[in-house]
Amino acid sequence: MDIYQESLDLHQKLGGKLSIASKVQLQNRHDLSLAYTPGVAEVSRVVAKNPEKAYELTLKKNTIAIVSDGSAVLGLGNIGAYGAIPVMEGKAVLFKEYADIDAFPICVQTQNTYEIISLVKNIAPVFAGVNLEDIAAPRCFEIEAALQDIGIPVFHDDQHGTAIVLLAALINAAKLAEKELTELKVVINGAGAAGTAIVELLLCVGYDPTVCTPVKEIIICDSKGIISRSRSDLQQSAQKMKLAMLTNREDKNGSLSDAMHGADVFIGVSVGDLVSQEMVRSMAKNPIILAMANPIPEIMPEEAKAAGACIVGTGRSDFPNQVNNVLAFPGVFRGAMDAKASRITPKMKLLAAYALANYVKSPSPEEILPSVLDKEVGRAVAKAVAEAWKSEQTA
Repeated sequence: MDIYQESLDLHQKLGGKLSIASKVQLQNRHDLSLAYTPGVAEVSRVVAKNPEKAYELTLKKNTIAIVSDGSAVLGLGNIGAYGAIPVMEGKAVLFKEYADIDAFPICVQTQNTYEIISLVKNIAPVFAGVNLEDIAAPRCFEIEAALQDIGIPVFHDDQHGTAIVLLAALINAAKLAEKELTELKVVINGAGAAGTAIVELLLCVGYDPTVCTPVKEIIICDSKGIISRSRSDLQQSAQKMKLAMLTNREDKNGSLSDAMHGADVFIGVSVGDLVSQEMVRSMAKNPIILAMANPIPEIMPEEAKAAGACIVGTGRSDFPNQVNNVLAFPGVFRGAMDAKASRITPKMKLLAAYALANYVKSPSPEEILPSVLDKEVGRAVAKAVAEAWKSEQTA
């Protein structure tokens, strides 16, 4: 039986992966009066008078919403709200297992930017944070930006979770390849949510330059090749024009193969089977390959190594160096919630990446990141995130 059928059978047997468990037992009239009417009326009066008390007296203290419109689910594309439910359920399980956070999937039957923004604002009273998930670009950027001042952290994991773990992997990989971050020439394939966030983090766009180390150069490619300022087909895409202005200083044009010539690092956040051994051989000495397309990487690890790759990471759990968002998002939210942060700042993201990198005490070519099964990782990330928020409030 393959893993797909096995998973289908599991979900059929369980009827989904989540259930709601009560913290109180209702065994008599007194129990009922405490949990519900009439006793609960006093709790409602207190919270209505002082909404901050919701963090002490209700589920808001430890609950986040996982909001998706189903427009960019895994590698499945736009499969809608119903198709997103199993994935968001899975995300909720990860939040609980890795950070003891209660999370609930909210899959919405709209892909209208303003409707989603309005919906999140209106459900915010119940939650301590919102994880935006599997929302296609450029809509995801607009939604996240519009929700930064609603009083609770709103974080698009496909962007920032990916970028955080990627930076952690690159920090350790560069050490092993005996290269400085500031000297790296990086090629990214995939100009969507993840690719954009990676560009901004690696170039320190929006990050404090005194604590952020930018790479030397980035060239980013989409399905038509190198993104450049001279590409006429980009004029209608504000997102890609922004990328063109941030990257590719020499305004090169050409294919992914052209971009990779002489590069130190390849980062794949698109589709599989795009990179050949010849392309890897054309890169600089000791190249780093982080091929994160799922389920098929841009190049298989054994092929990349045979072509001379020094370090290889993928998005898959059956290969070493899995670049997986579960290493970041549970700890990021745990830290933000513990610190009662109203948003997740660039400094919090940056220190989360360094906490992840530093968690690996002795990096090796087969271990540049912690194991995704190590549930202590979330605590290390949470501590760094909480400290970052507190330092910013006292600065």
